[in-house]
Amino acid sequence: MKKIHTFGAMLALTLTTSLASAKDEPKITFKATEVGPGIHMLAGQGGFTGGNLGLLVGEDGVVLIDDSMPPFLDILNQAIASITDQPVDFLINTHVHGDHIGNNSAMADGGTHIVAHDNLREHMVSKGVQGPDGMVEAPKSALPVLTFAQQMTFHFNGQPAVAIHVPKAHTDGDALIHFPEANVIHAGDTFFNGMFPFIDLDSGGSVDGFIHAQMTMISMANDQTKIIPGHGPLSNKAELQAAVDMLVDAKNIIAQHIADGKTEAEVLAANPLAKYHDDWNWGFITTERMTKQLYKGLSHDHQHGEHGHEH
Repeated sequence: MKKIHTFGAMLALTLTTSLASAKDEPKITFKATEVGPGIHMLAGQGGFTGGNLGLLVGEDGVVLIDDSMPPFLDILNQAIASITDQPVDFLINTHVHGDHIGNNSAMADGGTHIVAHDNLREHMVSKGVQGPDGMVEAPKSALPVLTFAQQMTFHFNGQPAVAIHVPKAHTDGDALIHFPEANVIHAGDTFFNGMFPFIDLDSGGSVDGFIHAQMTMISMANDQTKIIPGHGPLSNKAELQAAVDMLVDAKNIIAQHIADGKTEAEVLAANPLAKYHDDWNWGFITTERMTKQLYKGLSHDHQHGEHGHEH
């Protein structure tokens, strides 16, 4: 069987699998967990629904963070309706991947204003969005209408939400959303809780940028902070620290192999990340693929003479 190398192919396969399983077992739902006053995490239950969502509700307005994929629009709307009868005023896209922005058009058609980093909109305009059979032109309604370069603050319901750009991390257009009063962070896909991360090198992500994004969140957090990861269960500072410690160590291991002049095949044969396999390996980013993306990312940095963040 041909290996899946692109996120788009993985997404299309997942979508097909999710749809097939939905017909057999129509029990996929979004579970809502209140993580702060008026702030909820929406996580798919019973099947893959995309990344974890955030929802801020209150008298002033409703802000949604990410919006899953088209097959799950109805259950997403049901989950939101179970929390608030108000329409969604603003939608923040954390990054460009289809399992996080798949319902942009539907949300915009309902009157929601889409917000994202400048690079995310540029990516959608120039490269399109993921369709069932590959990349397609992004419909105008799917595009963010409000974009920012560094950060942007939403002032609703006594819970300021700050969207903060972290450069060249999971992609080149990532945003963290920090609720400083509630001590909550939505990490987008700069945090895969308990799993090897996907660093999308082809969409402007980088190993050092990913580490820096995680260090940025750690600097905002304390032992009481609730962290919504892009994928995985609700988390905290200690689990985020474990993830960044693993990534920094894995980076150093692979970097040493590259410095020793080993080819990718030689590094894969040595299986240098074996000690992390049992705890961090998963279906999409296996230990082998984690090794490959670190080798590719660090070789690229080495070739271009880039020196990233030291920790």
